[in-house]
Amino acid sequence: MNYIRTGNGPTLVLIHGFLSGYSYWSEQIEYLKKHFDVIAMDLLGYGDSTEKTGLDSISDFADYVIEILDVLNVGDFHLIGHSMGGMIAQEVALKVNHRVQRLVLYGTGPVGNLPGRFEPLEVSQEKVKHQGTKEAATYSVKSWYLQETADPNYQPSLELAQKVSTQTYINGLKAMKSWSSTDRLDQILAQTLIVWGNKDRTYVWEQPYALWRGIKDAEIAVLPQCAHNIHMEKSELFNMIVSDFLIEHY
Repeated sequence: MNYIRTGNGPTLVLIHGFLSGYSYWSEQIEYLKKHFDVIAMDLLGYGDSTEKTGLDSISDFADYVIEILDVLNVGDFHLIGHSMGGMIAQEVALKVNHRVQRLVLYGTGPVGNLPGRFEPLEVSQEKVKHQGTKEAATYSVKSWYLQETADPNYQPSLELAQKVSTQTYINGLKAMKSWSSTDRLDQILAQTLIVWGNKDRTYVWEQPYALWRGIKDAEIAVLPQCAHNIHMEKSELFNMIVSDFLIEHY
């Protein structure tokens, strides 16, 4: 397993999204380690774990995260999940409800098939089959930033995405497409914050809204002029909102 653990305080676990890696959280790790024992990991098949093939089930990814936390002797923890990682975070919160204290679901939703996405998952799957990861990753990564290829984070994000194998890419799409938490949201017990950028082209408004309405007493923060990767586009604002939510309840 490839992970980083740093800082002191209550444990905070960060789960990255599709085609990403724990390096996506660099700004958050540096900021949050002042208050938390931060653990960020590469999911199988992503980041610096691309020698392995990614899983094709959100539930299996959740089991993998829980297994790592058990190996690291983590008891209770706060949890942040982005995009596909937000789906995994929901599944973790459902599997070990008693251990998740505060939950941040960011740029994500309860419907894995991603209705309203810039293109259907089936189209993305066919593209990657015929074009390979390097070409297919280009249009996906571009959609994550409001300024698209002009965003300074675009190129390093693209390079990270292009390291993912074609099979891992396909498996990730399959994992999302077959997953849903819609009928189980009322079982999430952790105090929850939903974070969403109002220009997100991957998870349209109906997705975070469903989380907000479905999870008891959930709070929501909608950030203007942000696309899918708020934590990189406006890292200071994102860090402030997330830390305020977590530290307020600590």
